[in-house]
Amino acid sequence: MTTLWTIVNIAVLAAIIYVLYSLQKKHVSFSKRVFLALGTGIVFGLALQFIYGATSDVMKTSMDWFNIVGKGYVKLLQMIVTPLVFLSILSAFTKVKLTQNLGKISTLIIGSLVVTTAIAAVIGIGSSYVFHLETIQIEQGNAEAARAEQVEQRLGDIQGLTFPQKILELLPANPFLDFTGARATSIIAVVIFAAILGVAYLGVKRKNPEQADRFAGIVETFYVIIMRVVTLILRLTPYGVLALITKVAATSDYAAIWKLGTFVVASYAALLLMFVVHLLLVAAVKMNPIFYVRKVFPALSFAFTSRTSAGTLPLTVKTQTDELGVPEGIANFAGTFGVSIGQNGCAGIYPAMLAVMAAPSVGIDPFTPSFILTLIAVVAISSFGVAGVGGGATFASLLVLSTLNLPIALVALLISVEPLIDMGRTALNVSGSMVAGILTSRITKDVNPIVSTGQSHAEA
Repeated sequence: MTTLWTIVNIAVLAAIIYVLYSLQKKHVSFSKRVFLALGTGIVFGLALQFIYGATSDVMKTSMDWFNIVGKGYVKLLQMIVTPLVFLSILSAFTKVKLTQNLGKISTLIIGSLVVTTAIAAVIGIGSSYVFHLETIQIEQGNAEAARAEQVEQRLGDIQGLTFPQKILELLPANPFLDFTGARATSIIAVVIFAAILGVAYLGVKRKNPEQADRFAGIVETFYVIIMRVVTLILRLTPYGVLALITKVAATSDYAAIWKLGTFVVASYAALLLMFVVHLLLVAAVKMNPIFYVRKVFPALSFAFTSRTSAGTLPLTVKTQTDELGVPEGIANFAGTFGVSIGQNGCAGIYPAMLAVMAAPSVGIDPFTPSFILTLIAVVAISSFGVAGVGGGATFASLLVLSTLNLPIALVALLISVEPLIDMGRTALNVSGSMVAGILTSRITKDVNPIVSTGQSHAEA
């Protein structure tokens, strides 16, 4: 019977995919199809859990097949991330208009990411205070104990490093190794390597323009081809979102979520408040926040369901250039830097909340001005090099807690709600990258005409 019901479930998923494909053929907008996939997936997943149970054999077998669509789509995006990061940065250096303001643009983007992460830390601290979060509220079960061992092992890799040594870990000693994603800091290492090549290109351009132009032509050719691959993969987004959110809804442990409900609510309250800050920032540079939300929804939906900022990078860049009017060079910088620097959700809100919860267990009052200021500074600095993939928030939390000499066990105790919260954190990370791109393009007055459709009413 397991095989029969599995076939039925696969057939239902295939039917929904066919409906989404039919809507595409009828030229229904991309945003509407993503939204429909998200809603349908939630309903379908909840129905599957109600009928079979989250841990049944039918569910496990069905999810294995569903993963071909969901995880398969994520793998395709992950396949393209590293070459896209590398070529995006390198291509940005070869664009003459961008190179004239290169230092200013880089400073604005990195500054925006780090400052918004510091603001996110403040919001995380405030949320912990308002909801009275404490470590004692969380119980440890078998899953948490197993996760604690993994966390201890991961901490062992970074605990013995001094802060200068942690900075050195960001540098690409072997860029070819980092192209494989072998290290937690591989993405930022690839960014640094591409930036070094870009600076070298600028030097060659001043002394030997002919060779520099040849190199720029090669880079642009590869970049155009990679972006074409990105376009082909992004057409699969509604189907990937459908399969991913179906799995989340079908296999989530709602009893555990209910038990840690206060922490989940506090986390999402902080995430939503930080998103409001993003809307205020885009409004401050005269972009209509409603326009912004409408245009970024598909990218944020995928980030929410996939839980990978790096995997969302192609969507992040395309959304900025095609929908928000951010020039290609700035969009490339904002998207790629945002993958590994200043992630508002994973490296800002989450570590700050955990630090506030863990501090009382070692006799520290987390709401003294000295602790708060130290925590904000540590969070902002530690946000460099956090990988934009699942587990990035854990790495960021380990960095912050170990730097402040706080117990790290709390990271393991939240395993049951980690996936649910990570969905919102990832979406916020991606929004932060796009906001950095918008702010930078508006401040440098380098905006494509399409942005005029997103002007605030006051400006219009």
